This record gives sequence, C-alpha cells and structure tokens, in this order.
Amino acid sequence: MEPVALRPLRVGEILDVAIKLYRNNFGTLVRIVLFVTVPTQILVALLRASTPSDFENTSTTFGSTTVDSTNVDGGKLAAYAVGIALVSIIGLIMGEIASAGCFRAIGGAYLGEEQTWQGSLRYALKRLRSLLWLTIIKNFVIACGLILCVIPGIWLYGAFAVTTPALMLEGVRGRKALRRSRDLVKGRWWPVAGVLLIGTLLTSIVGGAIGALASGVFFANNDPAVDVARAFGSIIGSTLTTPVLAAIVTVLYIDLRVRKEGFDLELLADTVGVDPTGT
Repeated sequence: MEPVALRPLRVGEILDVAIKLYRNNFGTLVRIVLFVTVPTQILVALLRASTPSDFENTSTTFGSTTVDSTNVDGGKLAAYAVGIALVSIIGLIMGEIASAGCFRAIGGAYLGEEQTWQGSLRYALKRLRSLLWLTIIKNFVIACGLILCVIPGIWLYGAFAVTTPALMLEGVRGRKALRRSRDLVKGRWWPVAGVLLIGTLLTSIVGGAIGALASGVFFANNDPAVDVARAFGSIIGSTLTTPVLAAIVTVLYIDLRVRKEGFDLELLADTVGVDPTGT
C-alpha cells in the first residue's frame, strides 16, 4: 500500500481514509483481533458455565423483572459477582491488546509498510501495563465529570479521544497522555466529537446486529446453544468493528498532528519505528 498523503482532512475524509486503511489491511487487522478474541471468548464461556446464575428467584410483571431477595443464596451470589468481575477484567485487558495491536498496524500502514499481525501484537503487549493504567485513569476522570455534571464528562470524552495513539505512537504515558490528547483536540473539539460519535454508532450498530442475529438463531430456552451463539456473535462482531474504530481514531490523531505540528511521514516513521521509504 502507498503511504497516505498527510494533509488536513475534513470529517468525511477522515472516515473515508479510515475505511480504506481498514479494507486494505483487513487480513492483518482481523488476525490481530481473532488471536485475542477467540481464546478470550472461550475463557469467558468457561467462566460463565462454572458460575452459578440461578441464585435469584425472579418473576416478571408487566415486562419488568423482580427478585425475591428472601430466596437469594449468599454463596452463589458472591460466586456470580466474582465471575462477572473476572469476565469484565479479562474483556478489558484483551480488548486493549486487540485495539493497541490495530493502532500499531494502522500507523505503519500510513507509511506504506506492511505490518505483520504478530509484530503488531508484540508491540502492544510491551505497552500493556501503560495501556491499562491509561484506560483506568481516563475512564475515572470521565466518570467523575459525568457524575458531577454531565457536560464536563462529555467534553472530557472528546478531549481524551486520542490518548491511546499518543501512547502507542509517541510513548506518552499516564496523565501526560491525557494532557497530550487534550492539547491536540483543543480548538477541534466539535469535529473530533463528531467523528467519534459516527464511528462509535457505526461499530455499535454493526456489532449489536451481529450479536442479535447470532443469538436469535437458537431458541431462548436452549441455554448452551444460546451461549455458544453469543460467543460466536461476539467474536465476529469484535473482529469486524474493533479495527474500524482503531482506524478512525488513528486517522483522527494524525490529522490533528498534521494541522497543529506539520506532522510528516519522516516523523511518523521515527515514532512507529519503520522505514518510510520502504527500503
């Protein structure tokens, strides 16, 4: 693939370039996500199968579910809570690895360099601790903004849009990555928020539709089959949508640097660690 021309892009062009990068590097991106998602879903399915979920005696009235707290088994409730927590933590960690691997592959694609999925994942794993710490503090700050007053939380969500590319392509970590993203987004919040909203809606709709379609293949009372279908739908949905959102955010990040810093291929080559000449 030829290097992408670095110039300021309009919102529609950002999405167009991201989709082209996704399409041209589809094989590499799919392998990155599949390598992470398949074992994760197997582990999640095993955890769910071994976790008691019948601790509550429920009844449905006018479409709402009520729980008879007098029949709740405390031990089963604790086991269920631990299982849910483990599933959430595993999903968070593996999701960050998959996204970071996609960021690496897409960053290299800007230079016309074909990145291997193995190399991209190794690159991401070396930065896993920093990625998780950045995710924790970013989500904590945004959550505080939403709790105190919704508007600041929404603003922070847009301001912190390119924290992960800043970490992956510049090595900026923790709170410095938050400040870096905020500085890049400053003066461009509305276009950034618009691109994020479109990308998030697109991937959510596609992923939700795939999951619903997979689950709907089986009758609801066939629990093992439904669990398998949900896992399969989650794998397919994540594989198709995770690289799209990573591509959009990467293109957005580079566009901001082009606008504010005259970002060029040589500088990107230094940060990503490849040869922009392809020699």
